[in-house]
Amino acid sequence: MTARYCSLAQQPAPVFAPGLAAERLGALLSGRRMWVNGTALHYCFFDGEDDGSVIPVPGSGGTRWVSWVGDERQRDVVRDCFRAWAGLGIGVSFAEVGDRSEAELRIGFQQGDGSWSAVGRDALAAGLAERTMNFGWDLTAPGERATALHEIGHALGMQHEHQSPFAGIHWDDEAVYADLAGPPNHWSRDRTYFNILRKLDPAEVNGSVWDPHSVMEYPFSAGLILEPEQFRGGVHPSGELSPLDKEFVLRWYPPAAASARPALVPFRSVPLSLGPGEQADFTVEQRETREYTFGTFGESDAVVVVFEERDGEPRFLAGRDDGGAPGNATIRARLVKGRRYVVRVRLYSGWGSGQTAVMCW
Repeated sequence: MTARYCSLAQQPAPVFAPGLAAERLGALLSGRRMWVNGTALHYCFFDGEDDGSVIPVPGSGGTRWVSWVGDERQRDVVRDCFRAWAGLGIGVSFAEVGDRSEAELRIGFQQGDGSWSAVGRDALAAGLAERTMNFGWDLTAPGERATALHEIGHALGMQHEHQSPFAGIHWDDEAVYADLAGPPNHWSRDRTYFNILRKLDPAEVNGSVWDPHSVMEYPFSAGLILEPEQFRGGVHPSGELSPLDKEFVLRWYPPAAASARPALVPFRSVPLSLGPGEQADFTVEQRETREYTFGTFGESDAVVVVFEERDGEPRFLAGRDDGGAPGNATIRARLVKGRRYVVRVRLYSGWGSGQTAVMCW
């Protein structure tokens, strides 16, 4: 029996300025969807009577309105899977909130719309009334907990494992198209190509080797894969976080260091000695309430995010990504006297002579 598969929305390929060095381009592709480490991701569940949308009815040509609201048993599976990822000790935390305006991740349970998630920071582009994640079938059924683990992996920035160019998979393309066109998925050829047959750029994938045991790997039945020979009988991941899943997510989001963060003082630049993918964090406690500007300097691609600490956790205030752009990131944000803020700078890549630096003014 064909499994139900996660179906990511088709997105246009990123556009970068022509002539970027291969190393710089690879760093941008690798990190452009990843959160800065130390981010607290807040999630909410849609629960209103009007929360829902119209979806097509497969095979009928008609449509119907279906709610996004899930029952408490479905929500508990998702909560448990957030705890499973957090339990690895990663530097990203999760907190459930009741107000969708405070949530980066907004979760629905619309039956018939498939299971999917925005990948990493792509979630920030969705409107407050839009889902960033959906579960389209019963998560309490045997084996379906893996679906929730899988979608949260996408929310952390992870991609489909079987689309890795390092897998060396030679598909029977027409068999794949035929299999996915039928129940329970009812996918078009375009959707099947985008989510299964399309190869990702080597810089986008979760690691330098294929992990058939990954929670980001689909299970496949026999007859779809021609090569490697040992997988002609199918691919059967366990549905749990594999050792390589854990290694990848801890590499991008290492446990928060216990050392104190240095202060970022107005009009005083701080040099940044960062390698690709590395991050520097600073505290900001201003003596007056006004609008401040935060900026990076030097030849680099970086992400700069300002958080306000509320109730002991960081809340996103403003952010800027200058990846691939000729200039540096600058952010304007109103800071209030007596409140505590955190500035995080994550480097994609740096080049040229001299150091990069960050300053507020």
